[in-house]
Amino acid sequence: MRLHVTALALAAGILWGGAVFLVSLAHWIWPDYGAAFLNLAASIYPGYEPDSTVGSVLIGTLYGLVDGAIGGAVFAWLYNLFAGHSGE
Repeated sequence: MRLHVTALALAAGILWGGAVFLVSLAHWIWPDYGAAFLNLAASIYPGYEPDSTVGSVLIGTLYGLVDGAIGGAVFAWLYNLFAGHSGE
């Protein structure tokens, strides 16, 4: 079985971007919620600050979408590479 690289990239991007979006919104409502997670994201994504502003939520979400899509594509590509050499 092979994975569709584009489909997995889109799914992972939407999942990870959605997670960052939801945690950012929750942090906006309850400032203590997800602070450690958002600080971790800020340490990885250049230019992202975990403040409770619309711009910050959008930037974090976009970073999550792109990061998740790249991670999903790499995962699918590696899976397909190794599944093709399994000897089955």
